[in-house]
Amino acid sequence: MMDSLCGIPPSAGPARQGFHLMAKPAGPRCNLHCTYCFYREKETFFPERRTLRMSDEVLEAYTRKYIESQPGPSVVFDWQGGEPTLAGIDFFRRALDLQKKYGGGKRIQNTLQTNGTLLDEDWCAFLSTNSFLVGLSLDGPEAVHDAFRVDRKGSPTCSRVLDALRMMREHGVEVNVLATVNGESARHPLDVYRFFKDQGVRFIQFIPIVERDADPEAERLGIPLAVPPSPARKEKSAAVTPWSVAPESYGDFLIRVFEEWIGNDVGRIFVMNFEWALGAWAGVGPGVCYLAPRCGGNLILEHNGDVYSCDHYMYPAYRLGNILEDEPADMVLSERQTAFGASKETDLPGSCRDCDVLFVCRGGCPKHRFAESPAGEPCLNHLCAGFKNFYHHVDPYMKFMVELVRRGIPVRRIMEAHRPRSSR
Repeated sequence: MMDSLCGIPPSAGPARQGFHLMAKPAGPRCNLHCTYCFYREKETFFPERRTLRMSDEVLEAYTRKYIESQPGPSVVFDWQGGEPTLAGIDFFRRALDLQKKYGGGKRIQNTLQTNGTLLDEDWCAFLSTNSFLVGLSLDGPEAVHDAFRVDRKGSPTCSRVLDALRMMREHGVEVNVLATVNGESARHPLDVYRFFKDQGVRFIQFIPIVERDADPEAERLGIPLAVPPSPARKEKSAAVTPWSVAPESYGDFLIRVFEEWIGNDVGRIFVMNFEWALGAWAGVGPGVCYLAPRCGGNLILEHNGDVYSCDHYMYPAYRLGNILEDEPADMVLSERQTAFGASKETDLPGSCRDCDVLFVCRGGCPKHRFAESPAGEPCLNHLCAGFKNFYHHVDPYMKFMVELVRRGIPVRRIMEAHRPRSSR
């Protein structure tokens, strides 16, 4: 993430240097059973699925090699899942000890993405004491959140997540909310956004849910969701799942939230989707991988040490090596990974190359590029129509805010011109 032009503190969006190797200490194992989860199915790839957990040997190799591979003065360790807290507090205590051992004077930061349901007072004290930035999965008010985010018994989870949010706030833990935009939440943009404001949330990221039913490759692997598209596979695209967000609905959701935000909350609430867009208009570069011209710099470390091209490409064909045997820099600079990253740009259809919002969209995440352009070209992003509607809508606002920044005027001054039409 980039530092926000609207005033987001660096601790809420630490700058990445070199490449990024995110770790999954408990692999795809999770205590929840969210309908739309694309990672839980990866348990199929591990016969020892009941004991998924990163060993001390893998943890030490990861820590040492990752720190050594980073050229800058700071290193960010991101812990994700599945549900990473299933690894236990003692695992993370060892991780911190190893970071001190191999730190070499570099500034070490840790982030944790969690569903929050296993957090207690001890966890919150630990996260606070060690300055973890926590990404908390919360989709909105109960009716929205509990539509898909349930536990393994099918019971709702929203109240437990809100308890975790409260505890972390009491302990002074920095929290960003990671909210999916799915078929249900897309119908309630202002309810969702205002709920977060009422909960005192200041940092929000809206993540579109787009999944497809199993295609032939998924059936071969024995998993229920389609494998990301590849120009090498010519089969017809599988149907989008019922819980996925429709392209226009995603754009409408962002527009409705943006109108509320631009009139009331600039400089007070930080919606990363808007921050990243503003960065593109300001010409300061992408704040997230899917808005970059090319990808390939955000790799995944599984609990057993295997390294994969991307979180959305954790399939056998995209395994690059193992941290116990291979060097991270060699994997990220390999011919396979370089080609994988470059294809995000080289596979763009002509309609994207000629598009007036390509400078911000960059074709979106390759995982979602399974649609066809009006001319019948492959690799169009499923969310293209929504992206276009949103970016066209915010264009005059973004240009105005960039001008405010250029003139040294606080960006929040834009609210003076737009509050009447967007007031609550």
